[in-house]
Parts: sequence; C-alpha cells; structure tokens
Amino acid sequence: MKISVIVSTYNAEKWLENVLIGYSNQTYKDFELIVADDGSRDTTRELIERYAANYPVPVRHLWHEDKGYRRQEILNVAIVEAANEYIIMTDGDCIPRPDFVEVHAREAEKGRFLSGGYCKLTMKTSEAITKEDILNGNCFKINWLKSIDKLGFSQALKLGVGPFAASVLDAVTPTTPSFNNCNSSGYKEDMIAINGYDERMKYGGPDREFGERLENFGVKGKQIRHKAICLHLDHSRGYKTPESLAANLAIRKEVRDKKIKWTPYGIVKEAGVTVE
Repeated sequence: MKISVIVSTYNAEKWLENVLIGYSNQTYKDFELIVADDGSRDTTRELIERYAANYPVPVRHLWHEDKGYRRQEILNVAIVEAANEYIIMTDGDCIPRPDFVEVHAREAEKGRFLSGGYCKLTMKTSEAITKEDILNGNCFKINWLKSIDKLGFSQALKLGVGPFAASVLDAVTPTTPSFNNCNSSGYKEDMIAINGYDERMKYGGPDREFGERLENFGVKGKQIRHKAICLHLDHSRGYKTPESLAANLAIRKEVRDKKIKWTPYGIVKEAGVTVE
C-alpha cells in the first residue's frame, strides 16, 4: 500500500525537526511526507528544504499565508494533493515510533478509519529529546522517559505492551475510536467523499467532527491506540478560545443530530458559501 503522511505545522521548528527525524527512521518506506503548513515563517521552509534534500522518502511542503488559524484549509489542500490512496493524519508535534507507518499500513481496512494512540509528554521531557534519542529508540522506552520526568500510567501502558497485549487492549478498551489530530488514518476517497474538513472550525474538535461525518458516511472507527504510537510534545495553545470551542461544539452537535456526511464548507464550496 502506498501512503501519504500529512503533518500539520505552524512556527514550531524544533518540534517539527524531531518529527522529520522520526519519519526518516520508519520500518515502512512506501510513503510520501506532506507538511501542511498554516503560514509558518521562512525558517520552517528552510528546515523542510534541508531535510528534503537527503530524505529516504519524498517530502512536500504545502504552505499558505498566515491569516490566523486556518489549519483545516491547508489540510484540505493536502488531502487533494496527496498522491496516494491512503492518508495518515498527524501533527508536527508528534514523533512517530519506528513502526508507526507500518502499523497503519497493516491495519488499514476498507470501510474503516484508524484511531491511533499518543503519549503526552511534559515540557521537560519534550525538550530533553535529541536526534540520537529518536534514532536509537531511547525516547520510546519507559525507563528512559521516567528518568527525565514523570510519565502517566496510560502513557506507560501504551509504550510498554507487546503486539499481542496491544491487540487485546485495543479490543477491550472502553475508549471509543475517534479521528484525532495526532494519529488517525483512512482512505483518501472517503475523505474526499465527505468534502474534507469543515473550514469554519477553529481549534478544539475539527478532527473529531471530521471523524463523525466519516461515521455518518458509513466509515466506522477502528481502535489501534495501543498499536500505533507517537509521542506528543508539549506546547502552549494560544489559539484556544472559549468562543472557538463553543462554535465547534455547536457544529458537532448538528452533525450528530442530523447525521450530516458532507460539509458545504470543505474542499468544494457550495455556491454562496463563504468561510469567515
């Protein structure tokens, strides 16, 4: 299976570099890497170009002008531009374990989207991770992480279980599989069929809403939160506002109540529709 990995980013070169290192070290090689950039400064472009010049898989940088939080717009561009049939969605603050893409490729299933796991790290641990720690795998080892700072039980569980136990835990977990921004995947044709992301939505739930429309379309979630693992690096969220959260919740409620599959505020805009 050929895969397109879409990584969203905005002015976070240190974290993005660690993510680029992680995708250079994957056991599965048949993928392209697309950086969907919500208007970052030139230093982000320079970083991507430097890595792309000698990278084990194709790298593309999709950028639009910084006009505030417009992540969903650049993600829709990336979905359309993706060269391959299957897409992994993740963020520029999530370092993938070496088997990350391989697990998504193995678990991919028609009529399903995959809901993966992520291990939230403290800022102290996030800042301590080096290139060598990613390449030699130290940053995915529980004892190494605990030697830096605290590590929650759920995070340790995801990192510590083997393949068989991971399958059992994914089967029995009470957590509903959802489309999350750190670690989810699905077929491009399904993402196009629901018209991509709702571009009205700001921070706080646009990926969940995307997954809810996939569910309404008949594409059900499949849990792989203990199999496909990435490390979520800590950061501030200056773009998080009560207004955006409330507006997003209202959109999601309408999607659930009316079983909406296709958004008029997505890849294709209906006549007369504008996105503020």
